[in-house]
Amino acid sequence: MTAIDEKTLAYLLSPSRSGLDPSLFVPLLRLLAEGEPVTVAELATASGQSEDEARQGLFAVSDAEYDDDGRVIGLALTLRPTSHRFTVAGRQLYTWCALDTLFFPSLIGKAATIESTSPGSGTPIQVTTGADGTITSMQPNTAVLSLLIPEHDGPVRSSFCNQVHYFASREEAQPWLDAHPDGEVLDIAAAHRVGAAIAASMLSETPPQTRANGLPVLE
Repeated sequence: MTAIDEKTLAYLLSPSRSGLDPSLFVPLLRLLAEGEPVTVAELATASGQSEDEARQGLFAVSDAEYDDDGRVIGLALTLRPTSHRFTVAGRQLYTWCALDTLFFPSLIGKAATIESTSPGSGTPIQVTTGADGTITSMQPNTAVLSLLIPEHDGPVRSSFCNQVHYFASREEAQPWLDAHPDGEVLDIAAAHRVGAAIAASMLSETPPQTRANGLPVLE
């Protein structure tokens, strides 16, 4: 595991830094994957927590998205359009960053089609995964993913997600690297290994009663 892998894991798996508590985050992802806004009561039931606990957990992620009725419509997985389209069971969803798309299938236990665009050139990128998160196809096969771990704590979307992109190739990613010398560009296989490690850790911290039936814990 590289230094950037370890820093990514340390950041995303630390609720005190990212605000993402797996015991709440994983059930929320599964509810959002149904394509409808989620009430605090629904999240509390799905996570086995009280409504007050669920509400406080949501407040820990300051950039969580809500509709006019106070229902959750986005927290890393979102109903609002972004540049990362995430199609599950015919439902058009979106993610805050490119890395999300590579480990959310494992967390929700559903196959996904991912469509994104390379910043600058606009080259389309498409990845498909199985329900266990295994990548089944990728176009173009030269695609890469950028990572930049924030040095300071802050809202996870603005401090981390907004710098995690798909690029069509390392050459297309070079201007981003030039502008972000502390960042790194990973091929998709390497980025998927980081995502698999994140998914495995999050699932291991999710209470058994809230895990998806038959969903394997990745090793």
